[in-house]
Amino acid sequence: MSTAKKEYKRVTVKSLVEMKKNGEKISMLTAYDYSMAKIVDAAQVDVILVGDSASNVMAGHETTLPITLDQMIYHASSVVRAVQRALIVVDIPFGSYQSDPKEALRSAIRIMKESGAHAVKVEGGAEIKESVKRILAAGIPVMGHLGLTPQSIYKFGTYTVRAKEEAEAAKLMEDAKLLERLGCFGIVLEKIPAALTKEVSDSISIPTVGIGGGKHADGQVLVIHDLLGMTHEFNPRFLRRYMNLYEDMGNAISQYVNDVKARDFPSDEEQY
Repeated sequence: MSTAKKEYKRVTVKSLVEMKKNGEKISMLTAYDYSMAKIVDAAQVDVILVGDSASNVMAGHETTLPITLDQMIYHASSVVRAVQRALIVVDIPFGSYQSDPKEALRSAIRIMKESGAHAVKVEGGAEIKESVKRILAAGIPVMGHLGLTPQSIYKFGTYTVRAKEEAEAAKLMEDAKLLERLGCFGIVLEKIPAALTKEVSDSISIPTVGIGGGKHADGQVLVIHDLLGMTHEFNPRFLRRYMNLYEDMGNAISQYVNDVKARDFPSDEEQY
């Protein structure tokens, strides 16, 4: 289904629901710093996710678990200063919302007040219902995240596709409908069968955004470092690399080193 693209001067949570209603796909990418966010926003990406994936691509951790609330606020603040159009959604990090709804609200308020972001994202369904309700009651927009939830990686034990079995697929559907009833404005569906993504997307009125969920989601999200080929060891089936910056940047830096060693840089024209 093709549709004319509506121009949005500023994307809001209502814009995303409108895009789904009109059949317009939603584009979403991660960003963690000012310079990258400025480029992503200028390219007309609809949603910028300040993801806890910063724990992996920015800090080198094996999982998303180590990143702290203070660190997420730092990254989000940097992104907010760069962005003029996109909706900015920030992951509430592991340990900052799961067990205590009051702590969940405090974490969400800190993100909104100290970074200037527009919404928060949490992982899980029924098990975090009270936290989601508390955040929403404060007027803070919430995006859900179902399927492969990286903050629960040690429970799963693997990054393989989720909800392939009937029971887990049924729970995911129930959780999606619950998040919609609670008032979430959208749901990320990560690494689940494409048929289930279609079933969920057709069953709820709020938009779904897929990462490894197939083409039937209402939008797509990728980690910017993966899209640009800055990472080179991560090669899941769902990833499409649009550049190979790992190789290109390495070549450029090697050339700089060679030019310095050969006394070719700076040249007479490059000095005062």
